[in-house]
Amino acid sequence: MKTVASGLSNRELEVGTFFQRDRSWHPPALTPAYKTSVLRSPQKALLSLDNTLSEITGPVFGHNILGELDDDLIHNFAKPGKSAIGQRIIVYGRLLDERGKGVAGALLEVWQANAGGRYRHKRESYIAALDPNFGGCGRTITGEDGSYAFRTIKPGPYPWPNGPNDWRPAHIHFSVFGHGFAQRLITQMYFEGDPLIWKCPIVRGIPDRAAVERLIAVLDMQATIPMDASAYRFDIVLRGRRSSLFENRLEGN
Repeated sequence: MKTVASGLSNRELEVGTFFQRDRSWHPPALTPAYKTSVLRSPQKALLSLDNTLSEITGPVFGHNILGELDDDLIHNFAKPGKSAIGQRIIVYGRLLDERGKGVAGALLEVWQANAGGRYRHKRESYIAALDPNFGGCGRTITGEDGSYAFRTIKPGPYPWPNGPNDWRPAHIHFSVFGHGFAQRLITQMYFEGDPLIWKCPIVRGIPDRAAVERLIAVLDMQATIPMDASAYRFDIVLRGRRSSLFENRLEGN
């Protein structure tokens, strides 16, 4: 029987057992070099709670709420005739399940620092300048084959008060929404060739180098726009033994 999911399509919904996830390459909850983890890590045994029916089935967004420039961070906060300052890039890829099949109709939200490494946030402590034409957030929806793309500027690295001289590498945060309230996964994307990746205490908490490399977007010169923007490819894999690392679901997704 065909089921209409949130009134969006007539695709038949899949049911069945998920592929097992290899948890050995996840960072441990307690990673002393990453100071925040000392307070955040659980002090007691973990409990696994089943989702409620509303969490599993309740819709979290409507596709018609996206604006025309939501997937263009270069212009979606800019004044008329203006653009964000920085290296213009395209980030694209596919959202895939454990078999490599594209996941259609998922909402991807992104947020990032500006070209100088500063976030537009009232509690931001870094002294780099704000860009008046860059808001630092956007969103898009995956296509029938799981593909997505958005335009932005390449974010800058920034110092953070973890150690005496710790810096976060340039990165973009991703939030992946499914079609239920509890179906949200969060990860971040780094850039190929950035030497700060391997010096970051957060990244170094991941025990498997291959897992880190799954978080690094690859420069794709074949997808650039000449005299406009370079391009990076970043595929996100849901579930399975080689799924992308998700910060809010270290136990599995």
